[in-house]
Amino acid sequence: MDNSYFGKYGGTFIPETLSFALEELENLYREIKDDSSFKRDLMNIYADYVGRPSPLYFAETLTNNLGGPKVWFKREDLNHTGAHKINNTVGQALLAKKLGKQRIIAETGAGQHGVATATICAKLNLDCVIYMGETDIERQELNVFKIKTLGAEVIPVSSGTATLKDALNESIRDWVTNVDSTHYIIGSVTGPHPYPTIVRDFNSIAGVELKNQFIKKIKKLPDMIIACVGGGSNAMGVFYPFIENKEVRLVGVEAGGKNNKEIGSASITDGSIGVLHGAKTKILQSSTGEIKETTSISAGLDYPGVGPEHAYLADIKRAEYVKIYDKEALEAFYKVSRLEGIIPALETAHSLAYLEKIKDLGKTLNVVVNMSGRGDKDLYSVMNNDS
Repeated sequence: MDNSYFGKYGGTFIPETLSFALEELENLYREIKDDSSFKRDLMNIYADYVGRPSPLYFAETLTNNLGGPKVWFKREDLNHTGAHKINNTVGQALLAKKLGKQRIIAETGAGQHGVATATICAKLNLDCVIYMGETDIERQELNVFKIKTLGAEVIPVSSGTATLKDALNESIRDWVTNVDSTHYIIGSVTGPHPYPTIVRDFNSIAGVELKNQFIKKIKKLPDMIIACVGGGSNAMGVFYPFIENKEVRLVGVEAGGKNNKEIGSASITDGSIGVLHGAKTKILQSSTGEIKETTSISAGLDYPGVGPEHAYLADIKRAEYVKIYDKEALEAFYKVSRLEGIIPALETAHSLAYLEKIKDLGKTLNVVVNMSGRGDKDLYSVMNNDS
């Protein structure tokens, strides 16, 4: 069986120049992922630097306000750098050191992956270059400053819509040119094999912790897990340890954009099969195969594709995918801030908005929202929003 595919999704659609680098990465990862020394180094950084395990928090006031299921937050926003992205960048940076690569490149949309990459590069003394669309640079000014403060170079991308898709395009071009000296830390469960597997595995620390925490606190598994989906790294990380637990509903929340008359960024809900950034998956494209211009108030969800494993989980109906519009996300952003004293990232706010749709399911159910990031990075966007 070809392990580069999830059903009919995935694969490796890349320039030949990158073939050796991907084979080298796959072989190294297969060799050391269960190596006791590597795992010890990884878990030590998670514990002492990232601050894992992240807490499982019962949102009592929000639960009472909604009048429905008990709502829990898996607090990935409390990780060092303020999001789940550090889980993956730590692991991949350690891989890069093993590969002997001194230069790291990454793409970023909301800036969280850029900050997380620059952070671990600073700690491990690695050179770091971050590609970011000019549109996202404008709406994520704080994270751009953080990245530069950490010693990384930010390269603006003006092509296309100047958002995450275009930053990823430029990162791949850089990698093709500098493949011998450079490791590309892809920030989501997207891209060519083995990246969807590697990024999923490093992010699954959140799901493993959640399972243990829930059993310890209430002696059973949650009834539902909700996570936002752009490329899909935070969702896949928290879903993966529960895939065999069929009694747990897995809900991925995509960005619907401004309204149902305009294109958003909901690749599973509204997309079709195509190839994007080295993998076959569900993408937003025209009838002639051109990638559509996506929109979302959330820079981190503003992407016209999705990780291939998400597309597969949707096909086999193991996970369900819904979309939330900008206005609903903003309402949830304010509601959770004011009821729980937790300012969520706009990405996470899409997941939180879905709670309004399920409040009639009953008070006995336990629902977890993966709190993928904190919202201080989004305050400028919220203040200037005209939705």
